[in-house]
Amino acid sequence: MSEAMTAARPAATAGAGAPIIELRGVSKRFSRSLDFAAKLARRLGAPVREDVVHAVDGVDLTIHKGEVVGLVGESGCGKSTLGRMVAGIMPPSAGTVLRNGQDITTLGGAEARLGKLRTQMIFQDPYASLNPRMKVTEIVGEAPLVHGLVRRAGLDAYVDAQLRRAGLDPAFKRRYPHQFSGGQRQRIGIARALAVQPDFLVCDEAVAALDVSIQAQILNLFMQLRRELDLTYLFISHDLGVVEHLSDRVVIMYLGRVVEEAPVAEIFQRANHPYTQALLAEVPRIDARKRAFAGVKGEIPSPINPPSGCHFHPRCPFAMERCRVERPALREIAPGHRSACHLNDRV
Repeated sequence: MSEAMTAARPAATAGAGAPIIELRGVSKRFSRSLDFAAKLARRLGAPVREDVVHAVDGVDLTIHKGEVVGLVGESGCGKSTLGRMVAGIMPPSAGTVLRNGQDITTLGGAEARLGKLRTQMIFQDPYASLNPRMKVTEIVGEAPLVHGLVRRAGLDAYVDAQLRRAGLDPAFKRRYPHQFSGGQRQRIGIARALAVQPDFLVCDEAVAALDVSIQAQILNLFMQLRRELDLTYLFISHDLGVVEHLSDRVVIMYLGRVVEEAPVAEIFQRANHPYTQALLAEVPRIDARKRAFAGVKGEIPSPINPPSGCHFHPRCPFAMERCRVERPALREIAPGHRSACHLNDRV
């Protein structure tokens, strides 16, 4: 990661005032209805039931204004689903999502519209998230025009300003998404998000599909925009190296649950949860070139039938009987550092 990006990170403002986002016991479950054959089999006595995916399971989280919170976990752990609930794209099955102290599911009219505008999401695939039939000027300018943020007479100049801010030449605004590279398309997505003047961005693996050199450029852009526009980020990623350089605070998810949360330096120097320790042990380091790397043992269980007790116990080298039957509480083990592990009760 570039030195410029590391130096560009401003000091964290965590804990300053009320949180901009607060999750209280948020869960999300997806059910697949039985087809005709399955319903018939159940009527005949077969043990058939609907599949229920436990994507997010009782998450508590706060994000303060000006923070960059990194959300990390393996594929399938529920981090993208959590990001969509935070952005208001998807309602929770249980629990509450608060935006500046207000439940986003109960807002209506102008309040709901303003809340959705002020929270924007940047997606992993910059091509799939852009309408291939619309020119860049329409992609970026449509929402601010519809919501009255700019008049039609000033739309061209407004779009040009958003493209410049995202590092794109406005001369290309009459082109279609397929005429741009992956990095340029991601900049279009960033310009589209910024066009409605948000104060909070949810970035869902926003650089995962890009080349390493382009990743650094986009990450530098995110930090520059943070300083210029006083933005707050929830940065979802599986790349611990990116999270280390970008975030103020790191949240580790495993199979729908938060297992550890701490300031970035605390996580990387004093990780507490066995899952976090296993993830960090496999981050490539220059001083560990001769080490043989072995990933976290076992496969992540299915969210349709998650393990009882601590979800991580089938893969944990320190698992004991209590881990198999009792869910560990996420509790503070040091100032600003929370972990969900029964081993902490022995300390």
